[in-house]
Amino acid sequence: MYCLYHSLKPGSHYNLIQPIICHFLHSPLHCVSVRARVNWNIGYPSFPQILKPPFSPLNLDPSCSRELEENANSKASLFPKVLFFNLIMEWETPWVDDKVIDIKGEAGISASYSELSDEDVKENIIISIDSVLPDELLERILAYLPIASIFRASSVCKKWNEIVRSHRFLQNISSVLSQKPWYFMFPSTDDSVGFAYDPMIRKWYSIELCCDRTSRWFIASSCGLVCFMDHNTRSQLYVCNPITKITEKVEMPRCSREFDYSGLAISVDRSSHNYTVAIVISKDTPDDFVQWILSIHIYCSEAMRWLSPVTETLTGWRGGDSCVVCDGVFYFLIYSTRGLGFRGNRHGLLSYNLSSRSSSGMLIDSFIQVPCPLTCGRLMNLKNKLVLVGGIGKQDQPGIIKGIGIWILKGRDWEEVARMPHKYFQGFGEFDDVFASSGFDDLIYIQSYGAPCLLMFDIKMREWKWSQKCPVLKRFPLQLFTGFSFEPRIDISP
Repeated sequence: MYCLYHSLKPGSHYNLIQPIICHFLHSPLHCVSVRARVNWNIGYPSFPQILKPPFSPLNLDPSCSRELEENANSKASLFPKVLFFNLIMEWETPWVDDKVIDIKGEAGISASYSELSDEDVKENIIISIDSVLPDELLERILAYLPIASIFRASSVCKKWNEIVRSHRFLQNISSVLSQKPWYFMFPSTDDSVGFAYDPMIRKWYSIELCCDRTSRWFIASSCGLVCFMDHNTRSQLYVCNPITKITEKVEMPRCSREFDYSGLAISVDRSSHNYTVAIVISKDTPDDFVQWILSIHIYCSEAMRWLSPVTETLTGWRGGDSCVVCDGVFYFLIYSTRGLGFRGNRHGLLSYNLSSRSSSGMLIDSFIQVPCPLTCGRLMNLKNKLVLVGGIGKQDQPGIIKGIGIWILKGRDWEEVARMPHKYFQGFGEFDDVFASSGFDDLIYIQSYGAPCLLMFDIKMREWKWSQKCPVLKRFPLQLFTGFSFEPRIDISP
């Protein structure tokens, strides 16, 4: 017999090494079952778990797998093919019988630590996980953990902390499939502290953003970076990673500081990590309230400079705050200024190709009608597909919301994906005509401004689901809430 152990510091979880255990179950040691019994400290209930090999074999580098198997075979020739795992919780009294994970071998051999004789204990060889697993293999395993678990893993020991902070680990984690988007929710106060929801493990985390007064900022996100533009002074723009807190300040061009309405979008190149910020602003003309001057301003982080390729006067339309970059095209909604007597759709869609960077053609020529009368619209990029989430207005009163629909743009036509079931619409209570909505990958978040309720829609599974209850509390009747989604990543910085 030989023993494999690793100490876990307070605040960490023993199941962080479950993938490691499961890999050994596919190795030549031929373990047939793993049983874990853990009793937490006084005041916590007994929490037994059965650890069996539920995972398919990890996609490991062949050289790492061969090295691990050679290690295992060399030890197996000297000792019975049995593994014995001990997970020590340092804040508990160690080495008692009910805190042991024992594994049964092929011959039905089983033993807990307290049942071993003195002679057996002397023959045991205690081997650290770090000495058995090659660093590259351990890095690959840790890279597949959820973001929150990676941070907990970094507190297990000094070596794991160094691995998580290493450049090679960040390269490994960038090749792993994207995490599901988190949603950051906060009340309409001057406090920058709010709560981020992780849909993978259905938990909320308290997070403080890099800037103050979050309710007074325009916010956009892409590929792990979040962009903030100050609504009051209109002179400050920050790009940050909300997980690592690394922040970069971008100077705003003076020509874009005077506006009545504006929209903000950001697009990050996943290979180079360079980013592009796109802003559309609208300003009314002094003599005619129907005409609005619309301009587009683009910042490229690689060139570190602003461009203002388009300025155009629109008649009967103005820009708004909903925009997004999708597959290299900057899309933004416009709103009718024709007054209450106007019977057509009060929303429209314009686009500008960022790759052209020229003013050839008129913006209004790209006009696309929205699918139906909307009370508000929210644009988002889901796997390079333009998605519109809109409040559906009543037939006789288009300014009053009666439901919420989701559409995908295909060419110049909208294809309806889903409509929110009435029971979920009622679940928000008193739903406003405008609401917050954003998404990434296959997940869409919808939030009412009047309550800290969060609804999710999986566009691939066509499934609606409420999040866990948000810790944000409504302290007075007219308190408002807002939020945005972002991709949690630690391998990207502005």
